[in-house]
Amino acid sequence: MDEQLAINRVHWDEVTDVHMASDFYDVETFKAGQNRLHGIERQELGDVAGKSMLHLQCHFGLDTMSWARLGATVTGVDFSERAIHTARALAAELQIPATFLVSDLYEAPSKLDGQFDIVFTSYGAIYWLPDIKRWGEIAASYVKPGGTFYIAEFHPVGFMFDTDMGQDPSMSDYVRKYPYFHEDAPIVDDSADYADPHAPVKNTRTYSWSHSLSDIANALIAGGLQLDYIHEFPFSTIKEFGFLEQHDDGYWYPPAGAHDMPMIFSMKARKP
Repeated sequence: MDEQLAINRVHWDEVTDVHMASDFYDVETFKAGQNRLHGIERQELGDVAGKSMLHLQCHFGLDTMSWARLGATVTGVDFSERAIHTARALAAELQIPATFLVSDLYEAPSKLDGQFDIVFTSYGAIYWLPDIKRWGEIAASYVKPGGTFYIAEFHPVGFMFDTDMGQDPSMSDYVRKYPYFHEDAPIVDDSADYADPHAPVKNTRTYSWSHSLSDIANALIAGGLQLDYIHEFPFSTIKEFGFLEQHDDGYWYPPAGAHDMPMIFSMKARKP
């Protein structure tokens, strides 16, 4: 497992520069003041001004700094040294008061003390983790009494399907390729980078793990949190599947007349 996580780290170190230059992340509009958060998390978390926040698995920090622009005192944590170096450089350039720490999630308790009003994680984070129960324990440990844990993430149902299907496949082209429930053996992927499929990435191999919705919720409960809600949404924040169509609200939906499916979920929990 340690070797697999090390290989993932090498991959994320390499693709950080690819992502910085990609249209997918569009860093220039962020520099110009655009907030990178989606309506789901902004509406469900509400006003964060004056609150302390821990952002787990923050990549190179665009969401972290977006929360800081809304008035939160934010610390972002990620295992990629290159990503954190980039986040710190961006924060300094834009004079955004955000703190960044290099740490594997499982090693965070030995590197970061304290508790926070809000612990946050989102979109494409938890499926890189082999042990979801330990994730729940660590996340919960950082929530202050009376504080909030919040996640908005791609739904595990969508994670079952092969999304490397070429140009604009139809709904019927998609087949189930991966498990819904957790398996110890990782999913091995050598696909092109999601942000820029044409980028000449050398370290393409990654390892990930499925986690069911119940496993995610139960990990938080076992960590000592009380769930306020679980929400599921019939759209995605990205063109997760080739057949999705973007609506005026910016989200991606199945075409008219097609059966819907959950593509995003959110959970909010609190510490008594």
